[in-house]
Amino acid sequence: MPKISTDFIRLEQFLKLCDITSTGGQAKQLIREGKVLVNGETELRRGRKLYPGDTVTAEGKTLTVE
Repeated sequence: MPKISTDFIRLEQFLKLCDITSTGGQAKQLIREGKVLVNGETELRRGRKLYPGDTVTAEGKTLTVE
């Protein structure tokens, strides 16, 4: 699991960093379709700020921001 080196990372960037999507367009579509959960709740904002400890579920994977 890649670690972030800043205080936060945006959801769209996190999806690409973790290889859930390969492009920003794919991330945007996945989020827009309601297929991404942040901390167990559907998230529709691709710019959502994620902080260490947040969990993201998409494409059958659950990942924790470190």
